[in-house]
Amino acid sequence: MLYREAGQFKTTYGADQQIFPILQDRLFVLAVILAAFLVVPLFASQYLYTEILIPFLILSLAAIGLNILVGYCGQVSLGTGGFMAVGAYAAYNLWLRVPELNNLVVVFLFGGLMSAAVGILFGLPSLRIKGFYLAVATLASQFFLDWLFARVKWLTNYTPSGSVAVGETSAFGWKIDTPAERYLFILAFVVVATLVAKNLVRGHIGRSWMAIRDMDIAAEIIGFQPLRTKLSAFAVSSFFIGIAGAMWGFLRLGSWEPLAFDINRSFQILFMVIIGGLGSLLGSFLGAAFIVLTPIVLNQMPGWLGVKLSTAMISHLEFMVFGAMIVFFLIVEPHGLARLWSIAKEKLRLWPFPH
Repeated sequence: MLYREAGQFKTTYGADQQIFPILQDRLFVLAVILAAFLVVPLFASQYLYTEILIPFLILSLAAIGLNILVGYCGQVSLGTGGFMAVGAYAAYNLWLRVPELNNLVVVFLFGGLMSAAVGILFGLPSLRIKGFYLAVATLASQFFLDWLFARVKWLTNYTPSGSVAVGETSAFGWKIDTPAERYLFILAFVVVATLVAKNLVRGHIGRSWMAIRDMDIAAEIIGFQPLRTKLSAFAVSSFFIGIAGAMWGFLRLGSWEPLAFDINRSFQILFMVIIGGLGSLLGSFLGAAFIVLTPIVLNQMPGWLGVKLSTAMISHLEFMVFGAMIVFFLIVEPHGLARLWSIAKEKLRLWPFPH
């Protein structure tokens, strides 16, 4: 039959608008989610939780937020680390000063809302400038927020060192202390956030973002409002990034200082989006996996090969090889890992069916 030879066609508008329109996609995503919730906790070690799974999930959420702004709306941002810091410190101050609300879900959502408010404020220049100039403006927001959290002592509860720490964490009366409990809590949060982001980008607001990204003047002519569209992208993006920052502080670090969210964090998240694929939620996860796993592999590779190198030499080689891999990958496949996955998936769909 023709559909077997050419792939799977979607015969109705409703089918085309489903979150996962192809049966294999739905089954694959369901299998991955079930395995993450049920299988991983049976076999994962503490190292796997703390150094791979938890950082991967939190950074994936931050990459989703940045991808909404850069990939779907076309607004370049270099202030991701600063917005993560806003989420972390806002959540910390609510947790510290309002003990009645010491619920991780509540403080994380509060951190996201505060980050969204700050994102709207620093998104105002996007109404007049774009491209390189907007990138410089958001970079200025990163430096300003770094200075704010280092100098305004009230935000850090007047600690002499400027670092803050959280104690026991819980949500709805359940303590979240062990690495496995933190992993499951973060996983549930990321799954829900991804579904929300998927529904946003496939709806009216997502179409308005992509219209502004592709040609803002034409989008304005056909009725999309640049003011509302760009600021909504900054708000939603910063909301996700702020939640990721709160998670990073509370569940990844436990105690932190402003340097935990410096400009290096901003570049790290941006590399995830570029490598994974602009305008792709799947690309956010793939880019996060690449960024998290590659340094670990490069750090362990000399030992696997039986080559003795000093710690300093391994660190330098790690940065050099990591940078070279990023440049090489961007040249070979500028559309990111998500494009490679899409090509492989289409080939697998067509392969079993006879001509």
